[in-house]
Amino acid sequence: MVYFQKMTPEGYQQIEDEIARLKKDRPRRIKILQAARALGDLSENTEAKRDLGHLQSRLRYLGKQLKYAEIVKAEDDGKVDLGKTVVLKFDDDDETEEYKVVGRMEADLAAGKVSFDSPLGQAIMKKEAGTTATVAAPVGEYQVTIVEVK
Repeated sequence: MVYFQKMTPEGYQQIEDEIARLKKDRPRRIKILQAARALGDLSENTEAKRDLGHLQSRLRYLGKQLKYAEIVKAEDDGKVDLGKTVVLKFDDDDETEEYKVVGRMEADLAAGKVSFDSPLGQAIMKKEAGTTATVAAPVGEYQVTIVEVK
């Protein structure tokens, strides 16, 4: 059975953009390796080989991410789901924060993107505005109230 990674259309596009950028950079790295080989510099040769290997490995990894991606488009049903933005009120400090619910590979809390399968994501998925959810985090439980679903 093949397991598909859920992601937003934006996340899919980001991966495509990174692949294009890496493919564009590949010829430059090959030239660096060829130049190092021509000079017979073993230390430069090893470093250039490693850099090219990392680039090719990243391309393979990203290619698999696209191959096994399941693009999920948000429905306008008022419930928290992949691709939607939510405003949450953390009950322990009365602050609100805005997060976009994304796939596992797109998650980046610093950028306001929370994974649908993280403890927070799992607690709020498929719930409507006005609902209070209990988040079972590794450091303990806490309460969040969904203020708005965009």
